[in-house]
Amino acid sequence: MKEKILVVEDDEEIAEAIKEYLEMDKYEVIWASTGKEGLDEFYRGKFDLLLIDIMMPEMDGFTLCKNIRLKSEVPLLIISAKHGDLDKVKGLELGADDYLTKPFSLVELKARIESHLRRYRRYKNSEIDEGVLEYKGGLRIYKDKKDLEIDGEKIRLTLKEWELLMLMIVNPNRAFTKKEIYENVWNEKDINGNNTVTVHIKEIREKLRDSIKNPKYIETVWGTGYRFIGEKII
Repeated sequence: MKEKILVVEDDEEIAEAIKEYLEMDKYEVIWASTGKEGLDEFYRGKFDLLLIDIMMPEMDGFTLCKNIRLKSEVPLLIISAKHGDLDKVKGLELGADDYLTKPFSLVELKARIESHLRRYRRYKNSEIDEGVLEYKGGLRIYKDKKDLEIDGEKIRLTLKEWELLMLMIVNPNRAFTKKEIYENVWNEKDINGNNTVTVHIKEIREKLRDSIKNPKYIETVWGTGYRFIGEKII
């Protein structure tokens, strides 16, 4: 199967040049012209690598990188006209794997893409061995089947409950605000007074038999939101 690349770039000429060049090398390339469109494409499809510009309408590249990195370890390469060290550092701190300044050579771009794809293939192969996650307290998670058990008893989660729990599990000990959870699980802007996240956290806790006062898995971070604190069994 062709490896699939998402190009998020508002300059049509640059995007078309990248798309044409990579497709000649047998990659499948999808183009999004705004940050919001790029995020929507990411949620709809399964990509092996993303090329992201910084200065874009609707959502800038930094925000896009941050949102994608919460859900995926897919390689993120920033392609930007911004040459400053602060921009490069910010992009890398938000989870980008590389930063290429414009103008750049398509040959160099291809070389960097191939390098990151090689590492990502190794990562995906090693992840197969971690399809089952076990935590102290009797929690066992089957990632591929989207199933979980507590002390051997199968627990049914709704799709949104599963996505919310996995968002926190892949980012252990990271405190998420309710706003961040809602926007990354429901893929919509949060609304003031929205109680959706609170209700779903309550349901997940009940199904995991997790105490609010003495949590094993989901801890309330007062004034902020929630985080996953499960102790993984190696």
